Amino acid sequence: MSELLPTSTAGSLPKPSWLAEPEKLWSPWKLEGGALTEAKQDALRVSLSEQQSAGIDIVSDGEQTRQHFVTTFIEHLSGVDFEKRETVRIRDRYDASVPTVVGAVSREEPVFVADAKFLRQQTDSPIKWALPGPMTMIDTLYDAHYKSREKLAWEFATILNQEAKELEAAGVDIIQFDEPAFNVFFEEVNDWGIAALERAVEGLRCETAVHICYGYGIKANTDWKKTLGSEWRQYEETFPAIQASNIDMVSLECHNSHVPLDLIELIRGKKVMVGAIDVASNIIEQPEEVAATLRKALQFVDVDKLYPCTNCGMAPLSREVARGKLRALSAGAEIVRRELTASRVAA
Repeated sequence: MSELLPTSTAGSLPKPSWLAEPEKLWSPWKLEGGALTEAKQDALRVSLSEQQSAGIDIVSDGEQTRQHFVTTFIEHLSGVDFEKRETVRIRDRYDASVPTVVGAVSREEPVFVADAKFLRQQTDSPIKWALPGPMTMIDTLYDAHYKSREKLAWEFATILNQEAKELEAAGVDIIQFDEPAFNVFFEEVNDWGIAALERAVEGLRCETAVHICYGYGIKANTDWKKTLGSEWRQYEETFPAIQASNIDMVSLECHNSHVPLDLIELIRGKKVMVGAIDVASNIIEQPEEVAATLRKALQFVDVDKLYPCTNCGMAPLSREVARGKLRALSAGAEIVRRELTASRVAA
């Protein structure tokens, strides 16, 4: 992009109350059939309008058309039985009842392509679309068929690549793969996780991103964060391999975290979506707080590669709080833009 410090969100935005219960993950739809399809499109329009009003440069659908960032994609695949459920440990953090892989997984038809085409029709702005990453997908299932995390991840990577190519053809500018599991399973990430992600982006001409955070602002995640000590150095385990990969962008959590920002130096050369908005708090950041996070990050990211962003998705927040945080993100980025412009003029 030609815009300096282009802003974006990491993923989800709150759903309106007429579509699903607000401030809740996995909230059931309140409508069905054609009425649900229309309601999702209306919610997408509203989400887009709120991003545009706040001054967000790279827009998304706000994940209005899916209940959950992982399971909605999996629901559209064959080989997974949602009636046959097992309890598994999600990212070594909390237990959840999940569907079972009972046979070979495959994608019979596009999952989000129609939604992406609809978004593309609504705006001329650059658009980003989020997909679950292969490793995070396998961590949200019970595998009774492949009985190998690596084999299942490679199958999902192939399926994701099919979807990603059709999203690119639909006009998506950036395809982001959400991989919070990269902050937990370090040995697997380096052994085969990044390779599986590279399979998912194989052949794409649009920009690609991987989003690695510490999770939504839900209790299970905030409780886990309290156990991580005064410095969160998880990125240190995987950034060297990511830096050597063909992924274009890395999205990470910075504001109100204990991540030492000098770790970003490990991915020097990549574009970095710097999380400058805390999604685990209802407190709306001041623009100067956002600016301060961005200034620190600029010590380790080339200015033309810094993309101000949110730490993670904001689905669990109220719409009012999310709006305020979007405005703060844009205003904080504008402060730093002006400073950079002024310093160039002075030079």
